[in-house]
Amino acid sequence: MKINCIAVDDEPLALEIIKDYCAKVPFLNLMQAFDNAIATMEYLRNNKVDLILLDIQMEDLTGIQLLNALKTRPYVIMTTAYDNYALQGFDLDVTDYLLKPISFERFLKALNKVYDRMQNEVNVADGKQVVTVTAETAEKDYFFVKTETHIEKVTASEVLYVEGMGDYWRIVTKNKRIMTLMNARGMEEVLPEHQFCRVHRSYFVALSKIESIERKHIKIADQRIPIGDTYQKNFFDLIEKKK
Repeated sequence: MKINCIAVDDEPLALEIIKDYCAKVPFLNLMQAFDNAIATMEYLRNNKVDLILLDIQMEDLTGIQLLNALKTRPYVIMTTAYDNYALQGFDLDVTDYLLKPISFERFLKALNKVYDRMQNEVNVADGKQVVTVTAETAEKDYFFVKTETHIEKVTASEVLYVEGMGDYWRIVTKNKRIMTLMNARGMEEVLPEHQFCRVHRSYFVALSKIESIERKHIKIADQRIPIGDTYQKNFFDLIEKKK
């Protein structure tokens, strides 16, 4: 499935960054980029898009005013240097709100939200059953990370654990190792939260892959992973809930 989107930002550098990010996402098709809201509205009158990557502070017409003027709205991810519009954005039911400067990892997380919602949409007009999707059942079984040469899709259910190695994280599956340059917060954001738990400053573990727990160590495959004091209570609380 492809997401057809447009990008709107009156700052040339910010727009170039968004365009560059879009080009790196395999499931994203950037149809057009605009530096003002008026041209955007004209384009939307004649073209259907799935998503708008929308700046808020623009001359002539703001992003908020643009959304209020639209009769039907596609998915919207707001991009802005100001955090005081967050409440208005969520009142307009935007999918995500990104504060500049925007990291690629955070951008990917927002795009994954849109992808998941589109994938789980049910078209009642076609007579399909309406499905209620919970946060846990809707959780995707994949995520994307950037390696030195490309963006790689990782199947979450195949991951055993993730290990921090300096500025990099090593994603370990049964069959391969994937190195990605990302901070801990970025890694925490891309890992499906109901499937993984941080147990140490340098480790995330897949809960379903845990073979045994002994004192302050977890055994997964042939690896003994330490449980840090800071993460101990949260980890054992999760384990208790899954008994």
